[in-house]
Amino acid sequence: MKLKSTPSRQPVPATLGYAMIEVIMGVALTGFMFVSLYGGISSSFAVTQLARENLRGTQIMLERMEGIRLYNWDQLCYSNMIPAIFTNYYYPLATNGQSKGIVYSGNMIVTNSSLSPWASYGDKMRTITVSISWTNSNIPRSRSISTLVSKNGVQNYVYNN
Repeated sequence: MKLKSTPSRQPVPATLGYAMIEVIMGVALTGFMFVSLYGGISSSFAVTQLARENLRGTQIMLERMEGIRLYNWDQLCYSNMIPAIFTNYYYPLATNGQSKGIVYSGNMIVTNSSLSPWASYGDKMRTITVSISWTNSNIPRSRSISTLVSKNGVQNYVYNN
């Protein structure tokens, strides 16, 4: 069997430049994709960190609100047992030498209930507001939560006993 060798076709000089342009465009597109991927990953880390900070702030506020249930009416209204200002940390269980992380500064305010229109039992209710604030990356953040507390409990106002 005899094979004929065919001469190889030489590329036309006008098409030689297209291969280089295709390579440059492919490298540019790949570079753009990697930069976009890096931006997406760093953004997801920032969003996750913010969600963790907000969650820790909510935990601190709820911890203070749960503590309100331990006070009786006189302690709640007529004493200074409830600390007006408090401080907590992102990681309060840190051992010596470890950072406790972000500092959460808070305050707790007990005021007369501002029911509108004024109800006959308004003097037997108090509004408790817990607010916290913290700063991370030079951006101040704050959250607050409020609840009503009554002297005799809610059941005496809801049901006519």
